[in-house]
Amino acid sequence: MMKSEVNMVGLYTIVRREVTRFCRIWTQTLLPSVVSTILYFIVFGSLIGTRIGKMNDVSYIEYIIPGLVMMSIITNSYMNVASSFFISKFQRNIEEMLVSPLPNVIILWGYVLGGVCRGIIVGVLVTMVSLFFVRLPIGSFTIVLLTAILSSLLFSIAGLINGIVSKKFDDIEIIPTFILTPLIYLGGVFYSIQLLPKFWQKIIYLNPIFYIINVFRFGLLGRSDVEVSTAMWVIISLLIGLYCLAFWLLNKGVGIKT
Repeated sequence: MMKSEVNMVGLYTIVRREVTRFCRIWTQTLLPSVVSTILYFIVFGSLIGTRIGKMNDVSYIEYIIPGLVMMSIITNSYMNVASSFFISKFQRNIEEMLVSPLPNVIILWGYVLGGVCRGIIVGVLVTMVSLFFVRLPIGSFTIVLLTAILSSLLFSIAGLINGIVSKKFDDIEIIPTFILTPLIYLGGVFYSIQLLPKFWQKIIYLNPIFYIINVFRFGLLGRSDVEVSTAMWVIISLLIGLYCLAFWLLNKGVGIKT
């Protein structure tokens, strides 16, 4: 076999293993996000939303759907790779991969694409659930799909970095709990930035998830608090930066080689 064919077989094997892993325990990996989203729709959409009325000229339940879908994609992409890579490191089977003929870039993409698969699958499930509550007028399917893929790639790579540098199981929960979750909730999932004072608007502009949620909302509803081109540049720039960092950490063997 040619080297490129060996690499493709290796990539396919890692991705298939990752997909098989989270599908086998779907009640822990896929179902919780769907159930949580249903509760969000009932509480924030149907109950509180009727009192709020409209936001940015759409009903409140419509307004929060893009944020809830993206929240599911982000958290599932991130946690899938962070937990899977750390478990491989803990069980020391990652060392077998590193000494195999597979280049590090194939190992990196194998884990990342596994996280992307989980993120996209959960995103589709959450979107299907939302259709029971409201009809979604998709403005641009291209922007919706592109944003979902780029965001799942971005946070899968971020999860890989977390898995690489983590030294114990508790470490993979610190960033999602104390950094990722606050950034998501403060990124405009439940409100428009126009409701905030000028000072806090400037602070929110420093939140990368704000750009992701808004460009995704634009693709679904045609509404955004920021220019779509600006948001795309932010996402792509972060993606390139984190990819380079993850590749460097993997090549250096940070947290792996002793």
